[in-house]
Amino acid sequence: MIGDLHCHSKLSDGSLGLEDIIVQAKRTDIDFISVTDHDTLSSLSRIKILGDRYGVQTIPGVELSSWDKKRGRKVHILCYAPKKPDRLEGLCMKSCEIRKTCAKEMVEKVMKLFPITPEGVMRHATGSKSIFKQHIMHALVDLGYTTEIYGDLNNELFNLKTGSCIVEREYPDVNFVTDLIHSAGGIAVLAHPAYYDSFELLEELAEAGRLDGVESYHYTADKKQEAQILSVAEKYDLIVTGGSDFHGLYNAKASCLGSHITDKDNIERILRYGTKKKEAAAV
Repeated sequence: MIGDLHCHSKLSDGSLGLEDIIVQAKRTDIDFISVTDHDTLSSLSRIKILGDRYGVQTIPGVELSSWDKKRGRKVHILCYAPKKPDRLEGLCMKSCEIRKTCAKEMVEKVMKLFPITPEGVMRHATGSKSIFKQHIMHALVDLGYTTEIYGDLNNELFNLKTGSCIVEREYPDVNFVTDLIHSAGGIAVLAHPAYYDSFELLEELAEAGRLDGVESYHYTADKKQEAQILSVAEKYDLIVTGGSDFHGLYNAKASCLGSHITDKDNIERILRYGTKKKEAAAV
């Protein structure tokens, strides 16, 4: 029994619809899938129906944007199996508005360099709850200014440190986000610690009891970093997850569904955790 507990659909910054993802999960013999679109819960009911239809078990999920105030940088928290997802709706709306504001400014910056239009960007963001950098890059591909979503031009425009058109804002504090996940009866998992260099934060959140798990198996972590994450997970008895971070056409690197997985023991821990939360809520 294996699971891919990190993938994205057209509802955020993926290129495939929910049904396409479920069909592909079935074809690649993935037992459990979690669609963790950024800051939106829109997939929760539909993905369960599709999973039942195709015989793929699903775990409700969302990837929440947050901010590490101590270090002044973004961090992502995966939330699984929230029993009261409505408690997360306000947070999702706020984060989507922040992202839309940033995207509008980024589009305006890119328009000063290339003759793209907002309509050309929105064509690729149809169905998404926000506008992402990938949608802007797709508009540039359409007009022949590059042949790839990720590459030299993307790095020139949107590198987090040196990009000429990158715009970032503070998202809600990570401590607030993990507390809200727990108030919603969900499981809080730190996503891809290597991507945002969140190793110190991982230790702090785990020690404070704010995390239930950590995503160890992700393409951004090398073997040394993976071992470091697993060491912290063992120290604090955290659930260990893995996922492809699949985005389809919008993958930053080649990463097919099932390329990184969550094993049977940790899937069962997630399922047991959800049961315990449900029983506790009923008392």
